[in-house]
Amino acid sequence: MSTDTSAPALSEALAALRPMTLAEINSRAALVTRTCRKYLVPVTFADSLFAGAEERFGVLTIEGQQVFRYSSTYLDTPDLRTFHDHRRGRRVRFKARVRTYVDTGTRMFEVKLKGARGITDKTRIEYEGPPDRLTPLTRRFLDDTLLGYGMEPPDVLTASAVTDYRRATVVSFSGEERVTVDTDLVGYRNGWSVGMRPDMVLLEVKTRGGLTSTERRLHQHGFREVGFSKYGATVSVLEPRLRGNRWHRAMASCLDHQTPTTVPQARAGAGVVLSV
Repeated sequence: MSTDTSAPALSEALAALRPMTLAEINSRAALVTRTCRKYLVPVTFADSLFAGAEERFGVLTIEGQQVFRYSSTYLDTPDLRTFHDHRRGRRVRFKARVRTYVDTGTRMFEVKLKGARGITDKTRIEYEGPPDRLTPLTRRFLDDTLLGYGMEPPDVLTASAVTDYRRATVVSFSGEERVTVDTDLVGYRNGWSVGMRPDMVLLEVKTRGGLTSTERRLHQHGFREVGFSKYGATVSVLEPRLRGNRWHRAMASCLDHQTPTTVPQARAGAGVVLSV
């Protein structure tokens, strides 16, 4: 994980919002089935985005902490089917990952499904195994989920990339929107890493409706939705023979140069057969 440069500033900016428990957030705005739009903004703007919004927003807080460490291990086919489906804009697709909540040690196996109308549906189960492989339980869960969505399950999935980052979660009391604020993003694959510049923040606005109040404010300041995927950007940057044209502009605006690394996360993707 990279050195934490932005989290203290964000914690200071979010401190004025009312603390919310995870149970309260889920009751107000679980938004498992949702539309998700992403924005890249300078950390200085993110600090002020929720200024004066104490009557409309709260922030996830656990034991006084508001910024949490996440690690996601993505599972893909040997020819990177889910990466290519996303890169090509396939309307019906899926993504499988093991998400680790580093501060608590909790793990979840998640399947994200994208439908023809652009709606994201996320299903998940608790997981106690290693993050880089499927167990019989998660294999059955994946197969059942994909078959229920009308998709053919892949024969083989292996760990293809890892992303580490820090996240704060802001939720409107109305339940209209849930905004995640991601900083210190680092992606790993096959002995290499790439990080997000410390002066940038990735916002994800999750909602069931149209533009939210947060997005209208973003638009007023000249920020527009970007095409960006943590997984897609990691694979695109760290595999030179692959093209990530869907995310090229966003990647160029927020990512540093790739560097070799020996951290365990970077073992993901070793030996994967490329498909271009």
